[in-house]
Amino acid sequence: MTEIIEKTLQTIGIQELNEMQVASLKANESGRDILLLSPTGSGKTLAFLLPLLRQMKQDVVGIQALVIAPSRELALQIEEVFKSFKSDFKVLCCCGGHSSEQEKKSLSENSPALLIGTPGRLLDHIQQGSIDPATIRYLVLDEFDKALELGFQDDMSDIISHLSGLKKRMLLSATRSEEIPSFVKIHNPMVLEFLGENGQKINLTRYIVHSPVKDKLETLMKLVCQIGNEPTLIFVNYRESVERVANYLRKKGADCKMFHGGMEQDDREKALFQFKSGTSYLLVSTDLAARGLDMLEVKHVIHYHLPVNQEAYTHRNGRTARMFAEGSAYIILHGEESLPDYLSESDFTDYPLSDNPPALKPSAWASLYIGKGKKEKISKGDIAGFLMKKGLLDKTQVGPIEVHDKCSYVSVKREEMAALLKRIRNEKIKGIKTIFEESK
Repeated sequence: MTEIIEKTLQTIGIQELNEMQVASLKANESGRDILLLSPTGSGKTLAFLLPLLRQMKQDVVGIQALVIAPSRELALQIEEVFKSFKSDFKVLCCCGGHSSEQEKKSLSENSPALLIGTPGRLLDHIQQGSIDPATIRYLVLDEFDKALELGFQDDMSDIISHLSGLKKRMLLSATRSEEIPSFVKIHNPMVLEFLGENGQKINLTRYIVHSPVKDKLETLMKLVCQIGNEPTLIFVNYRESVERVANYLRKKGADCKMFHGGMEQDDREKALFQFKSGTSYLLVSTDLAARGLDMLEVKHVIHYHLPVNQEAYTHRNGRTARMFAEGSAYIILHGEESLPDYLSESDFTDYPLSDNPPALKPSAWASLYIGKGKKEKISKGDIAGFLMKKGLLDKTQVGPIEVHDKCSYVSVKREEMAALLKRIRNEKIKGIKTIFEESK
């Protein structure tokens, strides 16, 4: 392992890479293209960022490596992981929800060594001349199967056709594919496969929960109460069902958040932060949350609706038991439903529900909304320092912090929220007056 990799692992606090990540590092020493197949949650982001870090050169001008991701959330998460390396290489993320003009300015003023983005936005920049594709030597297509599923073939094909100087391609997927489209132009790839049989996880416990009636809402409520205050993702098949299920749980006293493609981007980001930071233990979502989101702490996955196919089932379950931690998956069935053909009852245990499960307790954490963000050059350090100096909090009372373009979110101890808001109401952060309020 090279010095730069060892230093980076120390910086991000990782003592040892897993088998798949080690194999990727070794394979990337060759000049061959790579196809990496590994389950959701196995650490594929490090598996391609670390080799890129080793391959990029300080004395080269222009974009050296391009990572294409199928969703804005995934692209931003990849950027955050690379920034955590604290390397000397500049990184830039281009995707929807960002100012295209600001991205152009960043690209022209100081070209990044690593560019990350979604297909549509990257193609726009190439067509407008904001990106010089000729300098790009390394291409990574993350969640490649998902990108095809979402219909990005034409955009990706157009992007790749402009990359005349490519030396290496790396494709990453959580599912096997019969054929890689010709537009990728991948040549004799080295295949690294770490998919288990049928995509099953050995550290995932599977349960069937029987609902006495067709409307499974009451059964769901009993289940989440019995599970208790642990991070739980509830999957449904339709946007309308997300709102119906979430509203029912809220009426019954559960603090749950919603996530689906019909929501405004700001609302989606807020819901994800509240769930990932532990402000809320429950997230009700369509399959949009099944892939491309960093949720290392999800303990339980509940299939309220049966998945539409085996692939959807595998990706939903991929949200838990990540990085070889343990997790549980529950399928709720009413009397007229049965397991799909691709599942065997022998893999499941019946989960007994109590008629009087304990009531859910609110999280010990609450979310603080700050009305300023990256556009005002606010950093996580600025926020933490402000809350400790002006808000009189200690470091044990401040949790995860996320800084977005126009706002920021911070998790703080719930018992401190009311007093904190009084203390900082008229304060300024970095000399800027802004809104501070609890994010519901």
